[in-house]
Amino acid sequence: MNSDSDLQIAGDILEVPHLLQPPREHPSTVAEFAGLARSIAADRARWAPLVQYDATSRWYHRLHTGPGYEVWLLSWVPGQGSGLHDHGRSSGVLTVLDGALTERAERATRALSAGAQRVFAPGYVHEVVNDTLEPAVSLHVYFPGLTEMPMLTPSRLGSAAGTTVSACATHCGGTADAVTA
Repeated sequence: MNSDSDLQIAGDILEVPHLLQPPREHPSTVAEFAGLARSIAADRARWAPLVQYDATSRWYHRLHTGPGYEVWLLSWVPGQGSGLHDHGRSSGVLTVLDGALTERAERATRALSAGAQRVFAPGYVHEVVNDTLEPAVSLHVYFPGLTEMPMLTPSRLGSAAGTTVSACATHCGGTADAVTA
């Protein structure tokens, strides 16, 4: 009788190297980019000493680059926000490392606490804000690397139309180590 419960593997499956994929040096799937963000988040010694807070403008630091992607560290003092925007042709993973942030999009407003992740596709329109009384830190992985960030007005929520700003002009904030949500 043949049934699914009769299936047995003889020997050690790990001894069949042609069935195993070699480990990748860099992520290439959404799940792998989310995993990269989680692994960096877990390595607090890697990012915490770099964080700075600036009451006059949001602080950004490019933490890592790889083939076709960038990883950015951002800090948010109470009241700071990104403004309504999308990420051009880039997809992304936003991970809250410390504190809490609020994400506002056309369909929902989400409270994001430390450890929360949001994955988004190109053209996804949102605004990220620190609505709390404590500072927050977030990690952003963009693939491909961020090259533009169209800024929108609230009346145009859900539309990719608006003012396109080059990634460097907006994100660099005058330094080579800056980007936005």
